[in-house]
Order: sequence, then C-alpha cells, then structure tokens
Amino acid sequence: MMMRLIAVGLTALALAGCTTSRAPEAPVGAPIPVESESITYETGPCFGLCPVYSVTVRPDGTGTFNGIRNTAVTGERDFTLTADQYAAFKAKLAPYRPETGTVRYAHGEPNCEQVATDMPSAEVTWTRPIGDSQNLYFYFGCTAEQNSDIADALGQAPELLPIERFIGEQP
Repeated sequence: MMMRLIAVGLTALALAGCTTSRAPEAPVGAPIPVESESITYETGPCFGLCPVYSVTVRPDGTGTFNGIRNTAVTGERDFTLTADQYAAFKAKLAPYRPETGTVRYAHGEPNCEQVATDMPSAEVTWTRPIGDSQNLYFYFGCTAEQNSDIADALGQAPELLPIERFIGEQP
C-alpha cells in the first residue's frame, strides 16, 4: 500500500513538472486605451477659396498636414504638437464623437433640415491602433439652430493645432 502511494505521488510530481507557466493575458475584448488613437480632421471644398486639407494628430506628439487646395502649402508636412494641444483638440471634438460607426450632418439627412448651399464641410475620424474607427461628417450649410454648437466646435478645433503656417491667411 505504501509503495502504491509513493508511486502515485511520484507520478503526480513528474506530471507537475510538465506544465508551463504563462503570463496572464489581457481579457478578450479589453479596451485599448483611448489615448492611443489618432484623430484625422479633413475639410471639404466650398464655392470659393475655402482651404481644403487634412490633418492627422497622434497622442505621441506627431502630426501630418496635407494641403490640397487654397492652403499656404500643398502636399504633406509633418509637425509636432504638445500633449496639451492634442488633449485640447481631442476634448473640443469629443462631445460629437459617435459611439460607433458614422454620423452625418448633410443635405437630406434628418439632422440637417435647413441647408445653405456652397458651404464647406469637415470630417473627423477617430482611429484606434486595432483599426476600428468612428466618423463624423458635418456640412457647414446645415444651418438649423440645433447645429450651431457642433459647427462652432468643428470650426474652432483646427485653431488648437500648430498648423496655421500650413493653412495660411484666409479671406
């Protein structure tokens, strides 16, 4: 009997040596810190000399400006921004970020009943490193009073970034 207990104990001890230890994994679906997302702000053309450009900023302090039309520079320019500038830009846009997918304020959409023509637009895309994103499109011709806060926020947001030398003076 004693030999049988010793044999079972030795077998258990031998099998325990075959296991491997792994570092604990992050839970499936664990959120990625929001601080790691990039934000792209793009403007659309108007019936005039509105600047058309895109700018992407990242929390690591890097940014890329791409001048397309009616800007002081055309093409891509890299720049740096401070953590405070990134945080202020992000905070200015945050109230209008969709929870998922895309939200559009455009002619023919329910949230854009009164429309002025020939106005510019702004499109904001928040992208996490895993590739998912949320998108907001706003046509500045959506003149209803309930849209004034979003129009002001989107119109003022680029002023929080160090890109004025790329955009240039505007009429």
